[in-house]
Amino acid sequence: MASHAVSSGQKPHVVCVPFPAQGHINPMLKVAKLLYARGFHVTFVNTVYNHNRLIRSRGPNALDGLPSFQFESIPDGLPEQPIKDVMQRVPPLCESTMKNCLAPFKELLRRINSKDDIPPVSCIVSDGVMSFTLDAAEEFGIPEVLFWTTSACGFLAYLHFYRFIEKGLSPLKDESYLDTKIDWIPSMRNLRLKDIPSFIRATNPEDIMLNFFVHEADRAKRASAIILNTFDSLEHDTIQSIQSIIPLVYTIGPLHLQVKREIDEKSEIGRLGTNLWREEMDCLNWLDTRSPSSVVYVNFGSITVMSKKHLMEFAWGLAATKKDFLWVIRPDLVAGDVAMVPPEFLIETADRRMLVSWCPQEKVLSHPAVGGFLTHSGWNSTMESLSSGVPMVSWPFFAEQQTNCKYCCDEWEVGMEISGDVRREEVEELVRELMDGDKGKKMREKAKEWRRLAEEATDHMRGSSFVNLQKVVNKVLLGNISQ
Repeated sequence: MASHAVSSGQKPHVVCVPFPAQGHINPMLKVAKLLYARGFHVTFVNTVYNHNRLIRSRGPNALDGLPSFQFESIPDGLPEQPIKDVMQRVPPLCESTMKNCLAPFKELLRRINSKDDIPPVSCIVSDGVMSFTLDAAEEFGIPEVLFWTTSACGFLAYLHFYRFIEKGLSPLKDESYLDTKIDWIPSMRNLRLKDIPSFIRATNPEDIMLNFFVHEADRAKRASAIILNTFDSLEHDTIQSIQSIIPLVYTIGPLHLQVKREIDEKSEIGRLGTNLWREEMDCLNWLDTRSPSSVVYVNFGSITVMSKKHLMEFAWGLAATKKDFLWVIRPDLVAGDVAMVPPEFLIETADRRMLVSWCPQEKVLSHPAVGGFLTHSGWNSTMESLSSGVPMVSWPFFAEQQTNCKYCCDEWEVGMEISGDVRREEVEELVRELMDGDKGKKMREKAKEWRRLAEEATDHMRGSSFVNLQKVVNKVLLGNISQ
């Protein structure tokens, strides 16, 4: 099929395809907004399941878009589910998108290209784990940038998954192997197997997630370029290691700082949102009533699920600290059950807590009242915390959260880890240390330093991430080879 060169006078048209989970949709929307601000016509492609969820959470007109920013959807290929506002199970979703999404995606591109009133598709920006889109880009003769929403250290680990299998370290034979030293990934030091993204712990060679990441990481090499939501000074050595495998890798983060600098949040494009849960804004008013750095913010992200027992241990651990806290408890946080905290806990903490089901996290973390973050170490959360100068206590759940946590604790010196089997005494002790202790104080200083470097990286015209985004746009998406 002939390539669609962007003719003069015609807008370039980018199709953005996030993986269908909240922590992937949000950063992709930021990339899409930054491209829109640079003159691109944008088509943002959700799955039908999430398209419908967004309309339920944000209202019937939420996805009407703007003249040059349109929302489309393709089926995820999974059997239809009863209507529930929950994150779908990740393994079947990964397997299904990989096997079933290419045909409807190509059909969507053809449909867009047959319209007279919008420019033909000239490039694709897709999530790193939606690499079926590469086949479409090749067929349509257009460049494709893959956006891996992980940390650079997480992505580098995924690029080496095949070696773990070759070395017989995965599938895992038994738990004792988790302490095996991993010293053969360039630039990654002092790691054990337990610090590698959790899918490596599969015990069956046919494991969906293990094979999915080997497959997706291998295909990453076919992209026109890779972008990462991180910044050079944070992960410099790791990025150099990735570039020895895939040369065209660009750091363009923290994305939320780039968006904040370039896009007025009250403008039409600024107001476009993709939160699958309704955000409760009252928490910001509540934070306004608290003194500086006095509140512990608690949020385990959009996918983590825990047992009832874990929920109790976190609740009573937080209660024992006597600290003010803002806790996001999603309706689907407890596996197979409604997330309920005991009435005694509510009574005991009445004057110093706020519980919400979802919140505007970037605004919360940058609020002066927030002094510490109890997190699952998802990458968006980690970037937002570092950019706000907020130190962390981490309870990593899955994927590369284990790797992010290890780097937060040992390399970036802004975190402490809660052991897997949560105990209230440990929650209390680490949160107290985070908020009042000497180690907490050192971590806070270090986090402030990272905040300064994050702001430097996104500095308009000069910052490394700003310059990198311009390079991706000009060299790759617009194909101006001369620049």
